[in-house]
Amino acid sequence: MFKGSGVAIVTPFKNDQIDFEKLEELLEWHIEENTDAIIICGTTGEASTMSLEEQKQAIKFTVEKVNGRIPVVAGTGSNNTRTSVELSRYSEDVGADSLLIVTPFYNKTTQQGLIEHYTTIADAVNIPIIIYNVPGRTGLNILPGTLAELSKHPNIRGVKEASGDIAQVAEIARLCPEDFYMYSGNDDMIVPLLSLGGVGVISVVANILPRDTHDMVSYFLDGNIENSRELQLKMKPLIDALFIEVNPIPVREAMNILGMDVGVCRLPLIPMGKANREKLIEEMVAYGMNVGGQ
Repeated sequence: MFKGSGVAIVTPFKNDQIDFEKLEELLEWHIEENTDAIIICGTTGEASTMSLEEQKQAIKFTVEKVNGRIPVVAGTGSNNTRTSVELSRYSEDVGADSLLIVTPFYNKTTQQGLIEHYTTIADAVNIPIIIYNVPGRTGLNILPGTLAELSKHPNIRGVKEASGDIAQVAEIARLCPEDFYMYSGNDDMIVPLLSLGGVGVISVVANILPRDTHDMVSYFLDGNIENSRELQLKMKPLIDALFIEVNPIPVREAMNILGMDVGVCRLPLIPMGKANREKLIEEMVAYGMNVGGQ
């Protein structure tokens, strides 16, 4: 488990294959820029378009290259419990520090089904699990009472909360133990979630602003609320631009604008529309980012 800014890292592609050379470059950059953890094969990493073998390769590669310098969190969620168990066991075997497991999507389930799904996975491994609640993408909201029940399992240690409902975050904080880690899953709600007892963020914007995202959380946890708040408000228009189209289309575009050369999204995601791209560039410039000749 970690405190601070964990980057939900973009998976770089080249000729529709994972670009491992570029991935290594990104990992080294994030470590230099004070990113507190790497989340590999999450939503922003487009795990949903990767084969199981590709996911395993990306997780193993990341663990080996990071080599214990910061925590590596492996995204191992699936709407098939058996697949999630397989990938979670594999990730533990190759040395991942913890797991990020999204709620089942499409087939969904009941709240009791969620308890059985996560308990089955947690019983199969011996490393911490972070539950990922993002109902806007999965169509399924994990309720605070369900999280409270799951938090009793020794391997279920936290939640990435991306419901966008601050009242729900407050209820999770009220019902779950104090040592249950809450991470913001929304870059525009980092400070509000920290104010309710959160310990960090699993971030999209950290792909382009790793140091500022780290600093925002670090300031807050160190008691410098004003500097943390200022960074949150300064970053807000750029964060909005990063979600003007479906994530990770804009953040991948932003990385390419900055010369990071991470390739294009896999279908069904497509390149960013021209008008939205111009808006993104406008906000990057306003933030003070060097967009070169764009």
